[in-house]
Amino acid sequence: MASKRAQNESVNTDKTKKKNKKSCEESAQLCPGVDDEQVTRAVKEAWSRRTRYSDGDLELDCHPFPHCIIRNFLSSETFIENLQRELLDLNFHEKSNDLYKFKQSDDLKKRKEPHIVGLRTALFGRFRSWLGEVLGVELEPTVDISCAKYEYTDVLLCHDDELEGRRVAFILYLVPPWQSSDGGTLDLYTTDSNFQPQSIVKSLVPSWNTLILFEVSPVSFHQVSEVLSQDKCRLSLSGWFHGPSLERPPRHIEPPIPRNPHLPKDETVLLEWVNPLYLDISYQEQIQVEFEDSSEIQLKDFLREEKFREVSEALRLAQIQWMKRDPPNKRCYETASLGSLPPCVSVCWELLHSEAFFLLLSNFTGLSLHYLCPADDEDESKEKEERQEDQEAAGSSTTSSDANTNTEKDPSTPVCCGEVRRWSAGSYTLLHDAEAARAEYALDLTLPFGCTDWQSEFGGFTCYVANEEDEELLTVYPEDNSLALVYRDKETLKFVKHVNHKSFSAGSSTCREFYDFSFIYYE
Repeated sequence: MASKRAQNESVNTDKTKKKNKKSCEESAQLCPGVDDEQVTRAVKEAWSRRTRYSDGDLELDCHPFPHCIIRNFLSSETFIENLQRELLDLNFHEKSNDLYKFKQSDDLKKRKEPHIVGLRTALFGRFRSWLGEVLGVELEPTVDISCAKYEYTDVLLCHDDELEGRRVAFILYLVPPWQSSDGGTLDLYTTDSNFQPQSIVKSLVPSWNTLILFEVSPVSFHQVSEVLSQDKCRLSLSGWFHGPSLERPPRHIEPPIPRNPHLPKDETVLLEWVNPLYLDISYQEQIQVEFEDSSEIQLKDFLREEKFREVSEALRLAQIQWMKRDPPNKRCYETASLGSLPPCVSVCWELLHSEAFFLLLSNFTGLSLHYLCPADDEDESKEKEERQEDQEAAGSSTTSSDANTNTEKDPSTPVCCGEVRRWSAGSYTLLHDAEAARAEYALDLTLPFGCTDWQSEFGGFTCYVANEEDEELLTVYPEDNSLALVYRDKETLKFVKHVNHKSFSAGSSTCREFYDFSFIYYE
C-alpha cells in the first residue's frame, strides 16, 4: 500500500507540473480579420492577382512587391504591454558589420516568458495556417524569431532577405509614437530588368502593435533606414515563416571595371607632388621592410603641403560633376566624372596613374608593378601556379569562362583602376557574392582629403575581413593626406562602413563630407 501511495503521489506531482507549465503561457488573441473567412478569401485572391485590398486594419499592397500591413495585430492591449516588458528584459547583443548596426536578442524559439510563449504559439500556429491559406502553400512549423532594438544611428541596409527556406518575412512593431522624421522606416525598393534594386518607392513608418509581412523573393529589396531620433527605441519582433522558396533567376553579374596600364609620365611629377621624404631611396627601403612584414602601411603627409591644400580646396569648391554609384545592395556613394575635374585634381589623378608612381609603389611594397622591379623567382613561380589553377577552374564552366574574358590581362603588364569618391551621410559599400567570386591579389590605395574633423563614430572607414568569416583583419580610418596601402589576397574582402548622421555638424543641418582617391593596382 505504501508503495502504491507513493506512485500515486508521483503521478499527481507530474500533473501539477504539467498544469503549472501550461499556466506559464498567456494566450495571444489575434485581430478578428484572421478568423474572418470572407476577408481571408479576399486577401488570397488579391495576393494571387497582385492587386490592392483593404479591410479595416488589414491592408495588402503589391507595389513594389507583395506586402501586407495588419494594424492592431494583437487584440489585447494588456498582453502587448506585458510582452514589451518581457522583451526589454532580455539580453541584447551589439550586431555590426557591413550591412547593419543594431542590438539583437538571442533566438526566442525556447524562451519561457509567458507572453513571448503566447505570441510564438499564435504566430507559428493559427497565424501560420492563415498565411499558408492566403499564399496557397504549406508553410513549415519552423520557429524563426528574434527581437531587435534600433536606436540612434542604427540601420539595416538594402538586401532581399533571400536564404534557403525563407518564404515570408514579418515584423511586429512595439514602438512609442513614431514619425517618419524619427527614421527607422521600412523602405521598399523597385527593381530593374536585372532584378537589381533601384530606388525607394515606399517607406512604412513603424507603429505600435502593427505587423508587416512580405513574401521573400528575388525582388523583395528593402532596408531599415537609419534611426534619427536620439531618445526613442525602435523595438520589434521579426523573423520568417519557412516554406518552398520562390524560383530565383541567375544572379546578375556586373561588368568589370576597366583596368589600364600606367600613363607615360616620368619622375618629374613625383618631384612636384610627393613629400621629398618618400623619394629618399633609403627611406623607401625602410617602408618596404615594414610593408612586407604586415602587408599594409599608412604614409602620413604624403603629398607636398601646398599641393594637398590646393586639391582639398578644389574638391570642396569646384563645380565637379558627381555621379551616384549603385545599386544600393552593393554600394551607395558618389564618384567624380573625370572630365569635370579641375586641373589640379586631374594632375593628382594622373600622378597616381603614372609610370613613375607605379615604380614608386614597387619600391614601397616589393610588388612587381614596374619592369624595373621584377618579382622574385619564388613569387613568380607561385603566382604562375595560382594563375594556372584559376584558368583551369574557369575553364570548367562556360559561364565562368565568359565572365573572366574581360578581366584577362598580360601578367607582365601591371594595370590599375581608380576613382575620386565623395563620402557623406548615407554612403557605404557592402560585401557581395560577385565581389567574392572575383577576388584576387591586389594592392589597394586610398588618399583622403577634407577629413580633418572626421571621427571614427561617423563611419566611412574601410574594413578588411576574411571571406565567409566574421573576423575583422584590418580597419583603415580616413586621415588627411595619409596614403594607405593594403595588399590583399583572394580570401580578403573589404567594405566601407555606412556613414551615419553623427557626421552632421552639431546643431546644424550641414553634413560633413570627405573625399578620397581610391585606386587598385594589379601586378
